[in-house]
Amino acid sequence: MAGILVWFWNERFWLPHNVTWADLKNTEEATFPQAEDLYLAIPLAFCIFMIRLFFERFIAKPCALALKIQASGPQKAQHNAILEKVFTAITKHPDEKRLEGLSKQLDWDVRNIQRWFRQRRNQEKPSTLTRFCESMWKFTFNLYIFTYGVRYLKKTPWLWNTRQCWYNYPYQQLTADLHYYYIVELSFYWSLMFSQFTDIKRKDFGIMFLHHLATISLITFSYVNNMVRVGTLVMCLHDMADVLLEAAKMANYSKCQKLCDLLFVVFALVFVIARLGVFPLWILNTTLFESWEIVGPYPSWWVFNLLLLLLQSLHLFWSYLIVKIACKAISKGKTGKWNPLHVSKDDRSDIESSSDEEDSVPRPQKSHHTSTNGVNSSNGTNGYLTGAAPSDEH
Repeated sequence: MAGILVWFWNERFWLPHNVTWADLKNTEEATFPQAEDLYLAIPLAFCIFMIRLFFERFIAKPCALALKIQASGPQKAQHNAILEKVFTAITKHPDEKRLEGLSKQLDWDVRNIQRWFRQRRNQEKPSTLTRFCESMWKFTFNLYIFTYGVRYLKKTPWLWNTRQCWYNYPYQQLTADLHYYYIVELSFYWSLMFSQFTDIKRKDFGIMFLHHLATISLITFSYVNNMVRVGTLVMCLHDMADVLLEAAKMANYSKCQKLCDLLFVVFALVFVIARLGVFPLWILNTTLFESWEIVGPYPSWWVFNLLLLLLQSLHLFWSYLIVKIACKAISKGKTGKWNPLHVSKDDRSDIESSSDEEDSVPRPQKSHHTSTNGVNSSNGTNGYLTGAAPSDEH
């Protein structure tokens, strides 16, 4: 084990040339990031998760009920042992051949069996109340940490001149405010990593798992080799859009359609500008070029930038989905009216990350009466944010 630890913490990998771990030990005069500081993030992540449970039950839920958000879920399918066995053990989406076999076995009409499977799938969906509580928690935390980040960064020189991230590197001292910012942010993402397995099931579970893993790795890497200055810029930039996304989702669950539409437009603009404009031109420019010029590359520098480029590829993927849904909204909205959330259920699945399964059963055609904002009033939602859209947590 000692040999493995020596290999893992090899100075030639983590630190620039001619710098050793002994040079970055804490003294009475100077404090630097220490790898053991990160151990605090795991118990703190558990504490954040417990705070979340308290918040959702005693703060978010009363707010949701005050907004008349119902706690009841979808209609339950009637009990049928044979169909339940097929649903749980074989398939949740039986094909035509299996439907015909079940129809003969149960003496049921095929359409009734399709309806039973549809209701059974819907039965596993979380209620709107559950979705609202989850979004309100994420909105509250993201708003807090973003506000804290802005208040901290506006006093730092590297916010206005990114070259300050690399002057005197890696002998830049760690302040108490910066240490708090880093550990709380890391703990939050650890809590998301754990709760992802118990939260509302997402269609983009794999993408979000990769996103959380990349984020945790970035925070850890930048802390261990003292790239915390540029790390604070990355974290604050990403928290910005998260606040708007969760606010839009809460407005949707509350059926405040116009507010939801407005928040989505602002979110989309902020997301695309921040992730496809500011991030590559400001963050990647300083980590790839300014640091090369001032400090020079070394092994962990390559890994850190590789993780940032991976994050940028996720930005491109989610921006593509947002632009795609916006284009469909324009083509399907009323003539002369901009309505970003005028999309059908099929369109919604392009960007929605909830596990909502769309019905493949043909239904009788009904006249589509639309409300003043262009959204099908029979749906009662805006078609985009009925689940959780790309959670851009870094």
